[in-house]
Amino acid sequence: MPRALGGAVVRNRIKRRIREAFRLHRAEFGPQWDVVVNPRRAALEAPFAEIERGIRKVIEKCGH
Repeated sequence: MPRALGGAVVRNRIKRRIREAFRLHRAEFGPQWDVVVNPRRAALEAPFAEIERGIRKVIEKCGH
């Protein structure tokens, strides 16, 4: 997580939000997938539903 996103509190909050969205959709990813997320600062202010939508988009693009 790049420091350009903000201080430790901001970076940790973004990580927690992305991890939770991923956790909710983990079963949709196969064990063969390694997922790397490169968040933007907008992830901090984005509604949680929008983060979930982004995760679902990645799943669809991967063919699942």
